[in-house]
Amino acid sequence: MANAFRVSEACTLALHAMVLLAQDEESPHTTREIAETFKVSEAHLSKVLQRLHKAGLVRAVRGPKGGFSLARPAAKISLLDVYETIEGPLKLSRCLFTTPICGADECIMGDLIQRMNAEVRDYLARTRLSDLHGVFDGLLEKAASDA
Repeated sequence: MANAFRVSEACTLALHAMVLLAQDEESPHTTREIAETFKVSEAHLSKVLQRLHKAGLVRAVRGPKGGFSLARPAAKISLLDVYETIEGPLKLSRCLFTTPICGADECIMGDLIQRMNAEVRDYLARTRLSDLHGVFDGLLEKAASDA
């Protein structure tokens, strides 16, 4: 299934972290804060945030009040921008095999794979971080009360 849409753990971390950073664009969040909020590995998250920084999606602020924040407005960053930073270009395929084996007009899955991939790409391309504002409100309230 090399050509079916996939989301790695690193990409999952990146998508969630970016949406979290979009919740409060003014205040930087530390790697520790983000890792504790999502209950994930701080070391793995740190590597992901560095990749996002290198790609220009987040900025790193040093010092006691430092952390990571968005490098540009949430309305200017799509989920596809984040996805492709981690996974590389989203390639649309109509076959589960790396090299198609079925005839051009026949597939055991019909056009399901092609339609799914196109729908996922469209969603990622049109959804901006700002569109997801408030999605973590309950999670953030719980994290604050646990602290």
